[in-house]
Amino acid sequence: MSAGRSGRPWCESGLKRGFDVVTAGSALLVLSPLLALTTLAVLCAMGRPALYVQERVGRKGEPFRLLKFRTMRSDDGRGPRITASGDPRVTPLGRLLRKSKLDELPQLWNVVRGEMSIVGPRPEVRRYVEGYDASQRSVLRARPGLTDPASIAWRDEERVLAAVEPERREAVYVGTIVPEKLRLNLEYLEKAGFWSDLGVIASTVRVLLGSPSR
Repeated sequence: MSAGRSGRPWCESGLKRGFDVVTAGSALLVLSPLLALTTLAVLCAMGRPALYVQERVGRKGEPFRLLKFRTMRSDDGRGPRITASGDPRVTPLGRLLRKSKLDELPQLWNVVRGEMSIVGPRPEVRRYVEGYDASQRSVLRARPGLTDPASIAWRDEERVLAAVEPERREAVYVGTIVPEKLRLNLEYLEKAGFWSDLGVIASTVRVLLGSPSR
């Protein structure tokens, strides 16, 4: 695979899309026993549904239905919008899934469907995207990803938010965390390429295994 194309042309290229389809399709096949076991565990621990579906904003501002394994008890929409460490809505199994990122595995199907990429800016809900300025909206030119440099840098986001008073968490998230994530992802988009994507994937794996990302 050519490594010559970089930046936004790479993010919009057929080569990146081909890499995504092959990688996500292969992962779904190899991980199918794990996906089945996780589905069964969620159903036994929390009942139906096993999947949590939420609308997110994707490429070119188009909405799509992001998939995750369910990790929280139902709160009828009355709980806080921002999840922090120690949130009582998260079940014991849910904490394990969130820490290991196994809850994100159903998004491999979002990748196969063309709604997401393996590496790209993580998708946000519309209420936060509506607050982006003109330059920040540039992240919407690329497919959102399973992982990105911002996810690695902010891997302790829930722990950081847990140190903030519950009533201030959303303000801190919108005012501090989101702009910093967008800055990192805009930098990624300017230099993205095949080899840098492999670097992000490798760093993500190291973080999940508990090793330093750098």
